Amino acid sequence: MRNVLRVAAYAVCVDDGRILLARWVARDGARRWTLPGGGMDHGEDPYDTCVREVAEETGYRVEPHTLLGADTLMRPREPRPLRRSAEVHALRLVYEARVTGGSLRDEKDGSTDRAAWHPLAEVPGLVRVDLVDHGLRLWRERPPAGRFGVPPRPQDEQTANRYDGSPDRG
Repeated sequence: MRNVLRVAAYAVCVDDGRILLARWVARDGARRWTLPGGGMDHGEDPYDTCVREVAEETGYRVEPHTLLGADTLMRPREPRPLRRSAEVHALRLVYEARVTGGSLRDEKDGSTDRAAWHPLAEVPGLVRVDLVDHGLRLWRERPPAGRFGVPPRPQDEQTANRYDGSPDRG
């Protein structure tokens, strides 16, 4: 078995109480809504990956303006007859982005087959991948470390950053 690292960048685009999603088509034909985005090409900057992937999947030009966070996911793969099996370690970077141009359209011959705006209140009822919930949680809560479940680091009075002579008040 081989190990594969897959780095990807995604966009959380929320406008007027709606979120932009793309419908991902799995190898088995199952369809689930996901954040627009995808795999980074070798040598590509993650910011540029986010811009490119959103354009490919939705037709929109976007401007990522905040890196909300990152997470990792381990995916063991079943052996496949014509390919070596691999364990995939996915690193997913999630940006907040705003639409700056283009027009909504579905992707042709890609990993998604549809793009649409969904009211935030209706997201829980959608058939979706976990990344949608993770991205929305990052967008809503904005954890300081860009991830959840990380205890705050204790500040040592002698080494804490000081701007006005007092310890930071996080």
